Amino acid sequence: MRGKFITFEGIDGAGKSTHIAWVAEQLQTRLGDARRVVTTREPGGTTLGEDLRQILLHRKMHLETEALLMFAARREHLAEVIEPALARGDWVISDRFTDASFAYQGGGRGLARERLEALEQWVQGDLQPDLTLLFDVPLEVAAERLAGARAPDKFESESSAFFARTRQEYLRRAAEAPGRFRILDSTRPIADIQVELQEIIASL
Repeated sequence: MRGKFITFEGIDGAGKSTHIAWVAEQLQTRLGDARRVVTTREPGGTTLGEDLRQILLHRKMHLETEALLMFAARREHLAEVIEPALARGDWVISDRFTDASFAYQGGGRGLARERLEALEQWVQGDLQPDLTLLFDVPLEVAAERLAGARAPDKFESESSAFFARTRQEYLRRAAEAPGRFRILDSTRPIADIQVELQEIIASL
């Protein structure tokens, strides 16, 4: 029986990464020993993907080069981690997936949507997450959270206008696929968010 594929999305500073380990632990308890919960991230998730992550997060490059490298890392990620895990019946939780490319390279940077759609179809075919959790916050909240973080990467250093476009594209994607997305108000206390996450997990 095929496993389930869950993705966490949101602009930088939305707080999504805070909840991944907790959700994985909750799911593993529910699934027991029969299936494993695999946690991974994009860009990254494989040896090659992690090398590409360092380049993508810290090197300037042409927009199309950036998009192509994101999808190259994703193809490797699918082949080495995601597809084999799902075929085994394991569940996969990924910190970002293709929605992030539409949000960041498309919404944020302005790459034509049809180019991203062509790459999406080429790299993953009809595969889509079973559930996408979109952690949403106002831009000023995200900026405040990032201000006290480590040295920012090139995406975290972007302007508020960039993040406004990125957030808007995330919300557009969510409206386009309401059966797949759940939007969470990430301005709430962690405990309150976990109560909602617990309800979502119970419905899977």
